[in-house]
Amino acid sequence: KKTIFAPVSMEKTQQIITQILDFFYPIFSRFLNKQTYYYLACGGGNTFFGLVLYYLFYHYYFQKSIWDLGFIAFESHIASFILSFTITFPIGFFLSRYVVWSESSLRGRTQLVRHLIFVIISVFMNYGLLKLFVEIFHWWAMPSQILTTVIIVIFSYISQRFISFKQ
Repeated sequence: KKTIFAPVSMEKTQQIITQILDFFYPIFSRFLNKQTYYYLACGGGNTFFGLVLYYLFYHYYFQKSIWDLGFIAFESHIASFILSFTITFPIGFFLSRYVVWSESSLRGRTQLVRHLIFVIISVFMNYGLLKLFVEIFHWWAMPSQILTTVIIVIFSYISQRFISFKQ
């Protein structure tokens, strides 16, 4: 039985992503070393994808209403963050482990645990900053999420480079 979509191995996926990134690297090679470029490209792509998901969930799925699970309720800006996060977390770990920090000698389990710890910290930072910006400062949700994302990206780069995926 033939299928249109054949499964692609982790190594093949890594190779395809790396080849695409390497094609564009000469443009940035004067300004960035390859690993920083990979981090910015992969993280930026995943972050952009997360922002698109956030926008779609916020405006079209939750439609600025409260998401009530029965035992807890979330404002639409927090619910949108939670859903977009559940999609972008595994993608981000894959890109970090297999593309950006592939030279790390740490075991995969160690990387995952450390990455998860810093992601949990980032989630709390994201939650707190969104609450601060939207509910206390009364800023619009989308610009608040963008500013929050910039702060989280800086924190994430430092924690990944020097702790989660150190060489």
